[in-house]
Amino acid sequence: MALPFLWLAATVLQVAVLRFVDPPFSAFMAARQVQAWGEGELGFRVAYDWCDLEDMSSSVPVALVASEDQNFAEHFGFDLKAIEKARKNNARGRKVRGGSTISQQTAKNLFLWSGRSWVRKGIEAWYTLLIEAMWPKHRIIEVYANIAEFGDGVYGAQAAARTYYRKDAARLGPAEAARMAAVLPNPKRYSIARPGPYVQRRANAIQRQMRYIGGNGYLKQID
Repeated sequence: MALPFLWLAATVLQVAVLRFVDPPFSAFMAARQVQAWGEGELGFRVAYDWCDLEDMSSSVPVALVASEDQNFAEHFGFDLKAIEKARKNNARGRKVRGGSTISQQTAKNLFLWSGRSWVRKGIEAWYTLLIEAMWPKHRIIEVYANIAEFGDGVYGAQAAARTYYRKDAARLGPAEAARMAAVLPNPKRYSIARPGPYVQRRANAIQRQMRYIGGNGYLKQID
């Protein structure tokens, strides 16, 4: 009977610590590294280099919000309107992006595993609630910008900027940040380095949305 309470306490402690301590890796990074070793790629190493929010171009978090979660500043971790819209469209047979928020994606990438199951979704919801309750919004977007996968084994804005643009994340412009956001949530299907028509169209749309939500001034809403 004590095991569930111990697990709950451990998850609360995890999230509390990571409010102040930058994660050295995520669950998704660990899984990708183990997969590579299991497939005999002994020299494979994930690309990950933490970059504080104030040290990266403001275009990066703005592009992520414009692309993934435009209600980020207002919701409590779950965008109910987006979830309902996605449900209705899927019921009509229209394949659309889901209603997953940046908070949910942070919880999933940081603590969980890929795949679909009610158990995983339930744990994701719990971690999302903890993150929203214990972290300010700027910490959530900071962690997400650092652990999102932008290419096979390439995690975070700094690693992506160096891999695909040969520069630091601090020097990324709106177009470059928008192209990075455009490959999410399928960075193994779509490429930042070789953007096809879909990525180019989506990057242009993201740039328009970046301006619509206030551009770099948007970050003042989540201070």
